[in-house]
Amino acid sequence: MELDIQCEEMSPSRWAELLSTMKSCKTIRLDDCNLSSSNCKDLSSIINTNPSLTELKLNNNELGDAGIEYLCKGLLMPSCSLQKLWLQNCNLTSASCETLRSVLSAQPSLTELHVGDNKLGTAGVKVLCQGMMNPNCKLQKLQLEYCELTSDIVEALNAALQSKPTLKELSLSNNTLGDTAVKQLCRGLVEASCNLELLHLENCGITSDSCREISAVLSNKSSLIDLSVGDNKIGDSGLALLCQGLMHPNCKIQKLWLWDCDLTSASCKDLSRLISTKDTLTEISLIDNNLRDLGMEMLCQALKDPKSKLQELWIRECGLTTACCKAVSSALSVNKHLKVLHMGENKLGDAGVELMCEGLLHPNCNIQSLWLGNCDLTAACCATLATIMATKQCLTELDLSYNSLEDEGVRKICEALRNPSCNVQQLILYDIFWSSEVDDELRALEESKPEVKIIS
Repeated sequence: MELDIQCEEMSPSRWAELLSTMKSCKTIRLDDCNLSSSNCKDLSSIINTNPSLTELKLNNNELGDAGIEYLCKGLLMPSCSLQKLWLQNCNLTSASCETLRSVLSAQPSLTELHVGDNKLGTAGVKVLCQGMMNPNCKLQKLQLEYCELTSDIVEALNAALQSKPTLKELSLSNNTLGDTAVKQLCRGLVEASCNLELLHLENCGITSDSCREISAVLSNKSSLIDLSVGDNKIGDSGLALLCQGLMHPNCKIQKLWLWDCDLTSASCKDLSRLISTKDTLTEISLIDNNLRDLGMEMLCQALKDPKSKLQELWIRECGLTTACCKAVSSALSVNKHLKVLHMGENKLGDAGVELMCEGLLHPNCNIQSLWLGNCDLTAACCATLATIMATKQCLTELDLSYNSLEDEGVRKICEALRNPSCNVQQLILYDIFWSSEVDDELRALEESKPEVKIIS
C-alpha cells in the first residue's frame, strides 16, 4: 500500500486519520504538507511498528533538527526496515548530522539518503561521512545538493568512498567546491572500490582546469553511466578534455548533461563524434550553450550515423534559427532512435517548423516528446503541426508554450486532438492568449478525452 500526499495542510483530525493508514503502508510521501517536529513523534512510532515501510519522503517540511531527532529514534529500532529516506529542504543544520550518523552506522537496510537543500555545512557532512565508514552502512545513493559545502569536505568524502563499495550515486551539485576540490575528488573516485553509476557536479565552480581529472574518472570507471557538469564554465577546451574520457572504450556513459557550460559551435565537432560513435549514449543536454546553426548542423550529421543510439536531445536556447531546420528534418527522417527533442527558446519560426515537420512525418521518425516553446511560432504553422499530431501515433507530448498561436492556431491544434488517430496525452500551452470561446472548447475537449491533459 502507498500513501502519496503533496501540498496539503494537515488538520489534527486529518493527521489522525492518516496515521491509521500509515500503519500498513510500504511507501509514505508527505511532501509540502506543513509538517513539524511534533508530527515526527508519530512518524517515529510508525517506523518502529510498521516493518513493511521501506520508503519515507518528507521533503519541504519544517521538521528542523528536533524533528529529525524524534524520527531517528524510530529509525534506530531493530524493527525498522526503511530503505529510502528523503529529507530535502527540511530546515536541518549540522546538528542533525550526528543523529543521522547514528542511523547510518546502525541501520544496514538504509540504501538511500536525500538531504539536499539543508544547511548541513562541511562540518555536518563530515559527521555523515563518519557514519558511512561504518561497516554496517550499506548506502547506495547520497544526495547533498545545496548543502553549503566547501572544498574542505573532499578529504572526508574520499575516505568514505574508499570504505564504501556499495555507493552507486553521489550528487554534490550547487556547492562551492571549486577546481582544486573537484580534482581531488576525482582522484579519489579513480582509486575507490565503489562502482559509481551517477555523479552530479552541477554549479560547483568547475572550469576546464578540472576536466582532465573528470575525464580520468570516465575512462577508469566503466560503471559511470550518468554525468552532469551543467552550469559550470568548462568551455570548448574543457569539453575537448572530457571527450577524451567519454570516447575511451571503457566509458559506458548513457546520460550526459552539459547545459550552460559556455560551449560554442567549436565543441560540436567533438560532440558529433561522440554521438555518432558512443552507442551507449542515449541522452544529452546542451541547453543554453551558444551552438548556433553551424553547431546544430554538425550534430544532425551525427544523428544520421547508424551507430548513433541517442534517444533524447535537449538543445533549448542554443541560438538556433530557421537555417538549421532542414538539417534537423533530414536527421529526423533517418534516425529511428530519437524519442525526445527539446528545441524551445530558439528562433525557428513557422518556416523552420514547416521544414522540421517533413522529417517528423517520415516513417523512420519515432518522436514521442516534442518541445517547441517560445520558438516565434504563429497560427501559420499550426495546420502542419495538427497533421503531425493526427498522423504520428508515437507523439504523446507536445509543448507549444509562449508562442503567438491565438484562437486560430489553438483551434487547429484542438481539431487534431479530437482526431481518433491522435495519441497526444499532454499538450503544454503556457502563456498563450485565447478567447473565452476557445477556453470553453479546451475544457470540453478535456472532458470528452479525459486521457488528454492540457497544461496552461
